[in-house]
Amino acid sequence: MTIEEIRELIQTVVSTGVAELEVQRGENRVWIKRTGGAVAQEITVTAAGETSSPSPASVSMPAAGPAMPVPGTPDLTDPSLTPVKSPIVGTFYASSSPGSDPFVKVGDSIRPGKVLCIIESMKLMNEIEAEVSGTIVQRLVENGQPVEFGEALFLVKPN
Repeated sequence: MTIEEIRELIQTVVSTGVAELEVQRGENRVWIKRTGGAVAQEITVTAAGETSSPSPASVSMPAAGPAMPVPGTPDLTDPSLTPVKSPIVGTFYASSSPGSDPFVKVGDSIRPGKVLCIIESMKLMNEIEAEVSGTIVQRLVENGQPVEFGEALFLVKPN
């Protein structure tokens, strides 16, 4: 895999906004991961099938500059936004069952005690409730995605 091909993959990750991309061609494997505000792209290239313990070659490249805000979208860097964080490790579910509507959607008003989502942990379904009043600005995790303790699930604009 050439550097140009790797640059094209990085550009694809940046332009589409995907969080992670892994591509394998023959014995070469490239893994690109964006982290949060994406200051750098991590690229690991390894050759499969080597018998010695290979050391991956790492290349860090700066990401594109800060994205220009799109009209009508919230400013996610606004310090007044309050994150709703996961109190446990588990799997995030936006609704009570696969066919039902999500508990909350972007733009919904919430108040303390309102169920926002479910986190399944050790086969137990734990309802996560709002602790503040406000408006849901963004959901930060996908349905069925594993979440860690303290990971932000939603951003809320408090009232």
